[in-house]
Amino acid sequence: MPATALVLYLVFAVLGFGWRSWTQHRRTGSTGFRGIHGRPGSLEWFAGAGFIAAILAGAAAPLLQLLGILTPIALLQAPWIQVGGTVLAVAGIAATLYAQRDMGESWRIGVDPSETTTLVLRGVFGLVRNPIFTAMLIFAAGITLMTPNPLALVAFVVLLATIELQVRVVEEPYLNAIHGQAYRDYCETVGRFVPHIGRTRIV
Repeated sequence: MPATALVLYLVFAVLGFGWRSWTQHRRTGSTGFRGIHGRPGSLEWFAGAGFIAAILAGAAAPLLQLLGILTPIALLQAPWIQVGGTVLAVAGIAATLYAQRDMGESWRIGVDPSETTTLVLRGVFGLVRNPIFTAMLIFAAGITLMTPNPLALVAFVVLLATIELQVRVVEEPYLNAIHGQAYRDYCETVGRFVPHIGRTRIV
């Protein structure tokens, strides 16, 4: 299972980051990468740096298990759990690509405060406000269940925490500043990560 998890991680990286960035550059002349913002030690900085750390740790977890350096937690080593994890990981890859397609030319990794992008409300964005992050968490949960060692569990928790930070501290304030009432209306009717859950009133 660690070898399969590594292959799926590679597929996710190539399609979700590499291929998507390449197609974005072909369409717009920009790769979509905006980097880490905020002064070192700020919540904005932790959101970006923690996200990168979680991705790297998530990739290292199955590799270290494959090499015999880490061992899975016995209670989570049942075959049905690993099969379920594989299904989740594959579904997460597909959902990420689908959500990226719906986002179109507005797709970015990170935020440039001086930039204005279109507020996407169509497709899966009509169901949840952050479907790409939701899909990434589904993928990460699947990989964690496939190789449930301590590092994988920590990586998933860090990823969840940093995605929450990125959305609440970086992206929502940015979108509110750029799109104003249209974004506030959107937040009141569409859930943050799950349909109907996390709807909020921004003032």
